[in-house]
Amino acid sequence: MSIFPTKILLATDGSQDAELARTTAVDIATTDSELHVVTVAPGYTSSFDVNIPQVVEQLHTQAEKVLEEQVEKIQQAGGKVAQKHLKIVDPIGERHRAQQILQVAEEIGAGLIVMGSRGRGGVRRALMGSVSDSVVRHAHCPVLVVRYEKERAAA
Repeated sequence: MSIFPTKILLATDGSQDAELARTTAVDIATTDSELHVVTVAPGYTSSFDVNIPQVVEQLHTQAEKVLEEQVEKIQQAGGKVAQKHLKIVDPIGERHRAQQILQVAEEIGAGLIVMGSRGRGGVRRALMGSVSDSVVRHAHCPVLVVRYEKERAAA
């Protein structure tokens, strides 16, 4: 019996904060854990272009590109992705993004969710919400939120 989870879900948006989460998840997954990757794409924008199919398609294409790039980087680092997941969220919102991540975690039976954090301050987090905060509060399994040290994050 291992103390490590059998399934790890990496939630990524391709940002710098998510890069550290990716490398951390790959390191943990070397313990014979399955590594799954999820990216949540917006279903539509908050602009007046919401009814233009090309705009929605472009958003999906960008999200697919982020997902493929992350999978490629994992493979280059010697990791193996068991499955990739692309979710679309309507409407755009931190709470909705978190719900999609949690849904995938439950569907695959994840034993650990790994994600980055932008490290927003108290007021910004209170006004805008935080995907990582919401995931931590509602997840059925442990969540590892990684971020750079304060000095490096300010750079």
